[in-house]
Amino acid sequence: MAKKTNQSIAERDARTQKKIVELAQAISKMTLSGREPQLSIPTRTKSNTVWNRKKGILEMGDGTADRPLFDLKTAKQFMQTMLHASTIKDLIEAGKTSSLRGVFYKAKHTVAGTKENTFDTQDESDPILEDLEVALAALREELHVFAENRGSMVGNITIVDKGDEIDCRRMGSGGYALPSIVEPDVIQFKKCEAKFILHVEKGTVWNRFNEDRFWEKHNCILTHGAGQPPRGCRRLLQRLNQELGLPIICVLDNDPWGHYIYSVIKQGSISLAFESTRLAIPEAKFLGIRAKDFRQCGLDDAVKIDLTDNDIKRAREIAAYPWFEGHKGWQKEIQAMLTNGFKMEVESLITKDISYVSEVYVPERLKAKDWLD
Repeated sequence: MAKKTNQSIAERDARTQKKIVELAQAISKMTLSGREPQLSIPTRTKSNTVWNRKKGILEMGDGTADRPLFDLKTAKQFMQTMLHASTIKDLIEAGKTSSLRGVFYKAKHTVAGTKENTFDTQDESDPILEDLEVALAALREELHVFAENRGSMVGNITIVDKGDEIDCRRMGSGGYALPSIVEPDVIQFKKCEAKFILHVEKGTVWNRFNEDRFWEKHNCILTHGAGQPPRGCRRLLQRLNQELGLPIICVLDNDPWGHYIYSVIKQGSISLAFESTRLAIPEAKFLGIRAKDFRQCGLDDAVKIDLTDNDIKRAREIAAYPWFEGHKGWQKEIQAMLTNGFKMEVESLITKDISYVSEVYVPERLKAKDWLD
């Protein structure tokens, strides 16, 4: 198994390296022929995003944007793209990986004879790496780049992480920290008795479910992504769903942000539409919390958080998403929140009882199959 995996990685690296070399050769050819060097980058914008209704995911369109060297608006981005391509080539050749932060610092320096830096902040660097992903049609792990680990998992499953067997039933109070790269050559699923996955928005809520041993009582896997889940978390959830057939049930805040997080888990995101086929989970369900819960659960007025003008604007934008626009349940849910005039966090259920969310709310909703999909 290890030999086959190593061979697969070597072949993958060779393909990625070939793409980078071909990119550099194309630029050289333009230059030597007297043409202006330029890159053609697929655009990661809403206008270049297509809703595939049949698949239930967002997909990237075929729109591209040129990035010429001799244009003041794009010259710096051209340079940054080539710098990162060079760094990735070096990483592959060395057989090493680097964090997003590390790649930023590797390429950051002052241009000779000027006071101009190649990169000023990591906010400049990360989008360039995403540009390279789509331009090379290569995933982040194929570029030997990883993000900061975020999120945790605990429950009735045993996995193998780079050869180490990990029993997620025995992970203590902190759980198994979800890595940035969770592809099959890194993470394998060994033994799983769980019947579903409960994904909660924040670590604070996850701690309550873990402390109450919810995953043990209800035979599930419990995960969180520290807010909007990073790629590693979403990819792992999708693999668990597709490879093991585990339903994904989400417990998120009753606000536009919680609705958006669910949308990203279910359909994918606009900026990462090129990765939807390996991230989106069209069967994911939204269990709560819901706008009706304030009255149905008998919550106190103190849990209300007034909607801001920005919240209202965002809620209407989300309601207009194609996958929500024709969904009566979601139209009713978003309108109910707007009619309430306030939002609520999952933690608001603590006003009923410290373990109300894990011992009453979620079990009752699961039994009734009371969720939105």
